[in-house]
Amino acid sequence: MTDDMIGSGLAASLARPGGNTTGVSILASDLDVKRLEILHEFVPQARRIAVLADSSTISTRAQLTSAARDLNVELVRFEAGSPDELARALDALAAAKLEAVNVLASPLLNSWRLQIIDRMHDARLPAIYQWAETAEDGGLLAYGPRNLLCYRHVVSLVDKILRGAKPADLPIEQPSKFELAVNLKTASAIGMTIPPTLLLRADEVIE
Repeated sequence: MTDDMIGSGLAASLARPGGNTTGVSILASDLDVKRLEILHEFVPQARRIAVLADSSTISTRAQLTSAARDLNVELVRFEAGSPDELARALDALAAAKLEAVNVLASPLLNSWRLQIIDRMHDARLPAIYQWAETAEDGGLLAYGPRNLLCYRHVVSLVDKILRGAKPADLPIEQPSKFELAVNLKTASAIGMTIPPTLLLRADEVIE
């Protein structure tokens, strides 16, 4: 399972991967811009928005810059590829007088999500995350597929290969359902009120 199976060079195409690799391409980077748009809808007054990125993932800087221009917001980028870099980035982010945070898709940043969530709470900053489950962990907003469902896709492919199928013949799978999750407890903790009209859009509201 990876952010972008084709963009990572792991397969020739979604329908016929070729070689000896198949899997689940989770569209993670493609959704970075969508999360920025959702964050802007929930925090329309924000004019300076942080982007927390993992430099080892496929860059979506150009797409985010274009989207920020359309939304009339300024993006301030912070990168972290190690625990020490994350600590420094979070310190700098908290001190930068920003108004919201887009935590980009990244296996590393997801593994550090509890630390990031805690710092966002302390700084009273609204933030959006990659996996729908992250809102259940205390994140304010999350938009994307469910991690559990993606792993079920992986298990299904593993089962087929163990039964004799060739990876080259198994089309790469992609999630088809994306969820918007909102944590009202977190909103209250950071002093944020979310209009009912926006809550109606959410697939999951955590109270």
